[in-house]
Amino acid sequence: MNRTVAQNGALVLFSGGQDSATCLAWALERYSRVETLGFDYGQRHRIELDCRAGLRENLRDNFPQWSGRLGEDHLVDLSVLGAISDTAMTREIAIEADAQGLPNTFVPGRNLMFLTFAAAIAYRRGLQVIVGGMCETDFSGYPDCRDDTIKALQVALNLGMDRRFLLATPLMWIDKADTWRLAQDLGGDALVDLIRAGTHTCYLGERGTLHDWGYGCGNCPACVLRRRGYQAYLAGQSVAELMAADGADVGGGA
Repeated sequence: MNRTVAQNGALVLFSGGQDSATCLAWALERYSRVETLGFDYGQRHRIELDCRAGLRENLRDNFPQWSGRLGEDHLVDLSVLGAISDTAMTREIAIEADAQGLPNTFVPGRNLMFLTFAAAIAYRRGLQVIVGGMCETDFSGYPDCRDDTIKALQVALNLGMDRRFLLATPLMWIDKADTWRLAQDLGGDALVDLIRAGTHTCYLGERGTLHDWGYGCGNCPACVLRRRGYQAYLAGQSVAELMAADGADVGGGA
């Protein structure tokens, strides 16, 4: 990978989950100044936000190559998004698919709002690159995770703010197994272990049991995807190869 450090800074959408923590390490490897941004939108698994401070502290203390690059953190209250949403991410309802096959964990407008607010903060902070963990490889069909959506929004933000923002999505075309491999490449076993135990992905907010792949209920779509990705990473396979060997349906995850 090209790891030339750019002088312009980056703002990372940092939820406290596996994908965003990997994206943060990716940005720290490349940019001389990296700030983080989280959103509290009344998410059912709000416990992910509690992981953010510990992850940042660990990265600063135990990865000296990055400690001087990690800048300020920002947390924005987007409770209005939760108030207008009727989804399994913002309500205590069962996780299921709708008539079109889209999981009810999809929060309409979430990534559009996240990136718009991120651009407003990047504008104020003088940051050019906005990094998000959106992925079109194993993404459950969320329309706001698609590469076309991100590219279109980049155009709109640059026109509307008269800036040259770059919306970077380093996970867009890789599966969860390769996301673990990216963490290994960036920070070795230490980063993999930090992401495994220090991040949160489970939609139900379960952190009672530490599995080999991390904390979670083990049954929600996010946990299933994370577990399969970790198993495929250990086996040197893709998620699709692992599932095909197990005779499982190769479909989208969380």
